[in-house]
Amino acid sequence: MTARMMPIQGPTDDAVERIELAPGFTVSRISTGLRQVSDTERDGEALEPELTPAALDQYLDAGFTTFSMADHYGSKQLTGGPFEERHARGAEAQLLTTWAPEPGPINFEIARAAVQRSLDSIGVERIDLLQFDAWSYADPAWLDCLFWLQDLKEEGLIRHLGLRNFDTAHLRIAVTSGIDVVSNQVSYSLVDQRARGGMTDLCLEHGIKLLVFGSLAGGLLTERWLGAPRPALEDLTTCAEAKYWRFIQAAGGWDAYQHVLECLGEVSKRHKVSIANVACRYMLDLPAVGAIIIGARVRTKEHIQDSLRVFRVSLTKKNRADIENALTRLDTLPGDCGDEYRRPPFLTATGEPGRHFGPHPRPYETKRGPDRRSMVLTGTAWEGTAGFSRAVRQGPHVWISGMTATHRSRLVGGTDPEAQAHFVIDKIEGTLKSIGASLEDVVRTRVYIRDASIWEAVARVHGERFGHILPATTMIRAGLVGDACLVEIEAEALIA
Repeated sequence: MTARMMPIQGPTDDAVERIELAPGFTVSRISTGLRQVSDTERDGEALEPELTPAALDQYLDAGFTTFSMADHYGSKQLTGGPFEERHARGAEAQLLTTWAPEPGPINFEIARAAVQRSLDSIGVERIDLLQFDAWSYADPAWLDCLFWLQDLKEEGLIRHLGLRNFDTAHLRIAVTSGIDVVSNQVSYSLVDQRARGGMTDLCLEHGIKLLVFGSLAGGLLTERWLGAPRPALEDLTTCAEAKYWRFIQAAGGWDAYQHVLECLGEVSKRHKVSIANVACRYMLDLPAVGAIIIGARVRTKEHIQDSLRVFRVSLTKKNRADIENALTRLDTLPGDCGDEYRRPPFLTATGEPGRHFGPHPRPYETKRGPDRRSMVLTGTAWEGTAGFSRAVRQGPHVWISGMTATHRSRLVGGTDPEAQAHFVIDKIEGTLKSIGASLEDVVRTRVYIRDASIWEAVARVHGERFGHILPATTMIRAGLVGDACLVEIEAEALIA
């Protein structure tokens, strides 16, 4: 699918660019984030209580018709109801929301109830774009949720499905398993370039657009901070500043960041616009980026006028070369998209693990067996028929049965060997977590592949997931049970 861009005229000579995320569904390329009216941001108090539906009218009137919210932000999703009522008589608006279910047991009825709550609070009969955010990939319930959302989409309750904070591996699993994904909302900025490699390539391959937050690094990519000394963390006034201050530290530090800011300042002077305008334009021009999300502001008119100026900026080849050269001073942030919540260093406002990291309930059932063994069972029929456990732990030793990319009655990952291998390793990780261990405890793997032509793709996945652990391993070409299974992996672990 090729995304199409089209302009909409605002109240100035600037036009709001739009992009088609799916046939017949377009959004403004600068979307308005409503986190600022969240009652969960600071001890139950809205950051910007003046951002009422009437104040948000001005964004719509200027052509910024797309608004981003989430179920876990709190009462800001309730702004959707009166907002929608005000514009029910013909004004265009796209209201995007996110569902991030709490870790723990879940079923289809819980998923349906969550979607219905969003429908009721926004005041619509169908959600334009529902973005799913998974707390843990080790528990396959995240995939169940996506299949249920797909069913609800087919019922007509959801127009389009997107993802939020998904890394490349699990976006790949979702799309190759038949989930109709049109977008992935991730952190992406001049400071945070993690989405630029594999994530961008995968999105271009499957026609998926990136919806980008953090493109101004919580306001740190503005004139206010140009030439400023490095602030102490406790002196920062907002959660966003604290969060992206940590991003800057992880990306090479204050001096490297200031070098980038100086470059943006020079480019902005040439174009007679703000540093924020240049930073936004640079992001919008990157491959696979569909839209950037910028938070609503109380000083609405000034904010809208500044955002409109983004669309008059046309960066030259030299502008881009200068910015690219400045970016070489920065280090690439560790990990993949969303890893700021899932693994150290935790690049959150507090620097502590988010709910993505846990603790979470055990993904699978465990039971005590003979000789003080602990066993993990996933409840599949084959475990009873063939008489085996997914894993057995005795003392510090753990033995994990061969795993394939199956979940319940489904094959996961389609014909993509990388997707299948990632899901198999997720199952191994979930099994280990259920028995009190982790991937870091693995000392041995055996990898079985159906066809020699896929060995390199599977080896790359093994390296991505185990490269920091370096277990002993063997790869074997073998006939696997199940015609569609391309890879099977078994493992052994030793708990220190």
